Amino acid sequence: MGRVSLIDRYLARTIAVPLLGTLILAAMLLVLDKMLRLFDFVVTAGGPVSVVWRMLANLLPEYFSLGIPIGLMLGILLAFRKLALSSELDALRGIGIGFGRLLRVPYVYATALMLLNLAIVGYIEPYSRYRYEGLRFDLRSGALGASIKVGEFNRLGKRLTLRIDSSEDKGTKLGGIFVQVDDRSGTSVAATADTGRFLSTDDPDTILFRLGKGRLIQQSPKFAAPRTLSFNSYDLPINLPAVDRFRSRGHAHEELTLNELVREVYGGGTGGKDRLAAEANLHFRLVEVVMMMMLPLLAVALAVPPKRSSSSLGIFVGIVILVAYHKVNQYAEQAGAQGRIEPIIALWVPLILISSMIWWMYHVLAHKPGGQPIGALERAFAKIGGAVRSLLPQAQRA
Repeated sequence: MGRVSLIDRYLARTIAVPLLGTLILAAMLLVLDKMLRLFDFVVTAGGPVSVVWRMLANLLPEYFSLGIPIGLMLGILLAFRKLALSSELDALRGIGIGFGRLLRVPYVYATALMLLNLAIVGYIEPYSRYRYEGLRFDLRSGALGASIKVGEFNRLGKRLTLRIDSSEDKGTKLGGIFVQVDDRSGTSVAATADTGRFLSTDDPDTILFRLGKGRLIQQSPKFAAPRTLSFNSYDLPINLPAVDRFRSRGHAHEELTLNELVREVYGGGTGGKDRLAAEANLHFRLVEVVMMMMLPLLAVALAVPPKRSSSSLGIFVGIVILVAYHKVNQYAEQAGAQGRIEPIIALWVPLILISSMIWWMYHVLAHKPGGQPIGALERAFAKIGGAVRSLLPQAQRA
């Protein structure tokens, strides 16, 4: 019993390092890819740069839901590959510990991560996706506070035009100001000033624009002629433009939790294509999570290279299988939502087929002497590699 416990602890440590490393690396790569586009979007919309970090934080659940299956498979695959290349796997099997026993620890990881991923895709990601869309809406509507571009005419709302020539101390000191404010009664106020700054008031819908050393012109249908004024200091009240409220959660099926999707599909909440889209999204989430229980078998089947070989083809094949299966599920969800295929058939049949293939690959490795589930691919790649190596000296001589 002590020997078995030591083996379990050794496997747990061996799997943990590549699993966590792969998960963090995958999430960071996705974040970096999105970060540049978000910076461009926020700067174009004129919003504060700090909102980029809030948007990225709301994207992390989605990225982790994609990275957890890859991290689980690669963690187990790299751990068993290390055991195979160091001959530790042969030693363990030699003392009567088979693959079935060695899979106990990987399935502990798989079960825990499957439940975590179920919580993410079922309950955390819908809320984070809604908050992300809310931030995008606020940026477009100006609710987050559009930045004032120096040297350009800025249109803030329908009745305020502002231009400044300089901005210092993070926008608290403005210089070279032109401002024009129109109200609904037809009164228009245009002013130029050397300096200015914005001040808050007790009314959240109104701010004061304090101008220094300038001239002001006021026009109104009530005046026979425009009024002019020279001033050293003048407080111009500005009514902030009304901002539309963001829609409620649930506009898209991706923003619904699993419980809400079940009620939507089987509780008679919707009908027609809306029900099909909700059903397709529900089963898409479920099959993506259930597939994780097959990943330990896939990882072990691909981890053990042929004898006297250190080929890493299994790593490449494993990533290709996972990515291809995810893309098939995305296509199946779209087909099910459009009514071309019954959602249950479109999403569960590929899961059954790939699970059968993974079980066969594991059976060949574990129960057939010298079995190699991707042996044909290994031999083909070995021949291609040999041909390339033989051509290299000829190319160098030429």
